[in-house]
Amino acid sequence: MSLFSKTCEYALRAVFYIASKTADGSKVGIKEIARNVNSPEHFLGKILQDLSRKGILDSAKGPNGGFFLHPKSLKRPIADIVSAVDGDNVFTGCALGLAHCSERNPCPLHHEFKKIRNNIAKMLTATTIGQFNKELTLGKILLKEV
Repeated sequence: MSLFSKTCEYALRAVFYIASKTADGSKVGIKEIARNVNSPEHFLGKILQDLSRKGILDSAKGPNGGFFLHPKSLKRPIADIVSAVDGDNVFTGCALGLAHCSERNPCPLHHEFKKIRNNIAKMLTATTIGQFNKELTLGKILLKEV
């Protein structure tokens, strides 16, 4: 089980891949991205177009086109990707999915889950998009199963 939706998983892996491949100013095509993050190309294309519209990454059309990230985007927190794709539920949601769970009306898991949720939010906010570039380039960490 994953903390994120499948769409968000693909988005995160793709953005990490794009970041690691375009730090030198180049662009990367959808076929290459999909192959290297083990994602269906058509579905990933829609995800990346949406992230481009939301300003998370950039794209250029044409024979030398593709997806890329500006250097300033590498410093953005990965929380921005999660929010753009899955919304803010991972930061505020109830463990049981109850709409009215709160401090005043807690579900049975509220107090313990709140601690976990806050730690996840801190990690997603403190971790930047470009933070893993070196390890990805060196093959020390992976974006797909081998």
